[in-house]
Amino acid sequence: MSEERKILVEEVDAVNAPPKARVEETRQRDYLDGFLSQKPVETPADEPGGDLYDGIIEALKEIYDPEIPVNIYDLGLIYGVDVTTDGHAVVTMTLTTPHCPVAESMPGEVELRVGAVPGVGDAQVNLVWDPPWDPQKMSDEAKLELGML
Repeated sequence: MSEERKILVEEVDAVNAPPKARVEETRQRDYLDGFLSQKPVETPADEPGGDLYDGIIEALKEIYDPEIPVNIYDLGLIYGVDVTTDGHAVVTMTLTTPHCPVAESMPGEVELRVGAVPGVGDAQVNLVWDPPWDPQKMSDEAKLELGML
């Protein structure tokens, strides 16, 4: 620390301006031509975002758990929805507990509601217990509805 630091100040009369960016006058704005001429890709009806898939999700959102005032989709009871190109729908779901009072009737109701969606030829429900349902599977909307957020 005994070493003394010195600041050197240099006075100048003028500073050279930085070089200007090169502008190519001959560049044509063709970089958007291919993008703008593309047509949007249609989402197949049996994939997320497709009409049939979205119709099934809407049907599932109309089914409410009798003990909790939230639909089964936002409650996180639906683990998967698979739709084939010929309209066969398979819904994989669970219940809040294996001893749920609607364990016998809920899968049947889901099958009826999904089967009633226009374009669905056959509906099947697979009831699984693994992984078990827990409140973390609920959507933010369901948590808000139940005062958990």
